[in-house]
Amino acid sequence: MRDALLIAVCAAFAAISLINFILYGADKRRARKNLWRIPERVLLLLSFFGGAVGGTAGMLVFRHKTKKFRFIFINALGLIWQAAAIIIIAVYMA
Repeated sequence: MRDALLIAVCAAFAAISLINFILYGADKRRARKNLWRIPERVLLLLSFFGGAVGGTAGMLVFRHKTKKFRFIFINALGLIWQAAAIIIIAVYMA
């Protein structure tokens, strides 16, 4: 039971992170071309609710939103709670 839950949570985080990473890249591309942008709220929500790894990677790879404190803060907060969730499932759930 614990292993199935751990796999499901990790898969969900990975899927959300991949989507978030792609959206960071798309938003950066759109910013350069002066096109309609992906709302910051979408990027931040995805980062907090499971996609912090993808959001952080997107910030670093695409050099996008790296000077905005709220993006750094939300991605860091997301990384902390997502790592804690994985650790709690892996260690403490019997």
